[in-house]
Amino acid sequence: MDKSPLIAVLAGDGIGPEVVREAVACLREVIEDAEFVDAPVGGASYDLHGTPLTEATLDLAKRADAVLLGAVGGPKWEPLDFSVRPERALLGLREGLGLYANLRPAVVYPGLAAASSLRAEIVTGIDLLVVRELTGGIYFGKPRGVVMEHGERVGINTERYSESEIRRIAVCAFEVARKRRRKLTSVDKANVLEATELWREIVSTVGKAYPDVSLSHMYVDNCAMQLVRDPSQFDVIVTTNLFGDILSDEAAMLTGSIGMLASASLAGLGAPGGLYEPVHGSAPDIAGQGKANPLATILSAAMLLRYSLGREDAARRIEGAVARVLDAGLRTPDIAPRDATGAGRVTIVGTQEMGARVRKAMKEL
Repeated sequence: MDKSPLIAVLAGDGIGPEVVREAVACLREVIEDAEFVDAPVGGASYDLHGTPLTEATLDLAKRADAVLLGAVGGPKWEPLDFSVRPERALLGLREGLGLYANLRPAVVYPGLAAASSLRAEIVTGIDLLVVRELTGGIYFGKPRGVVMEHGERVGINTERYSESEIRRIAVCAFEVARKRRRKLTSVDKANVLEATELWREIVSTVGKAYPDVSLSHMYVDNCAMQLVRDPSQFDVIVTTNLFGDILSDEAAMLTGSIGMLASASLAGLGAPGGLYEPVHGSAPDIAGQGKANPLATILSAAMLLRYSLGREDAARRIEGAVARVLDAGLRTPDIAPRDATGAGRVTIVGTQEMGARVRKAMKEL
């Protein structure tokens, strides 16, 4: 990158500012010339400006090389009209930045295998990535709504995908798979849904341009079963908006803690910009107490380095540092062992201490 990168920092609500602070500190360790610009978003923005996403914040996000987001929302803002609730900021950012590809990795670190709801021998070694189409499908298709038919109300939603929408997410998934273990599973329901019959056809056509990537197709119900039966068989999964919403959450829970889960939303692999955020919410019940786990946000910062700034070396340095502190037995409360037998092998630390230990490990790598 020729110019100094501009990173928009949208800390948001609840524990957002606490975890984002630690992630930004990690980024400063590896990109000293970056410019970090803060802006309010979500409930914090509503309190200041009466809207969860101002034009100024959206403009900053559009100008930035990448956006680092904390979390938005909380009980304080739940009575608000739907149109101005904090979560509307996420939809505004996705639409404004043209983010159609959501990447959610699910990685099980050796020291955390016992935290999964599945047996440790099933989840050990999991390293998979769900690529979810983010702006099409049943969430956006028309017609939609609740109408009266024959004297009763009928709810309508439409699953709709164009060839171009399928092609672009498929290209993104193949490109990602090419940088990993070169194995792509496309998930659909082509035996029942015509929209996903087209999905399977277009993904297969795109796959001809990637002979070095092994492509397989799987029905969504079978994929849901396979994720809990043998998750290590997967490398990259690409699927529709609805199926991706469900499967990425299922894959996430294999890891045992939502506090470890990063995500990226992109306008295509290699496209400028990108939104990076932890999967967890704003957790207002622990905000300001120093208990929040910053690792998901720190790992989101690693994705930012990889996908928006092209700094694979720096991304691996952060990820290696996270693995090192976990190997050393450091835990925030959410990933600490619940049983007495494991408690003696770990050290419970707070948000700032965990961030500091990661940065120390980065310097050692």
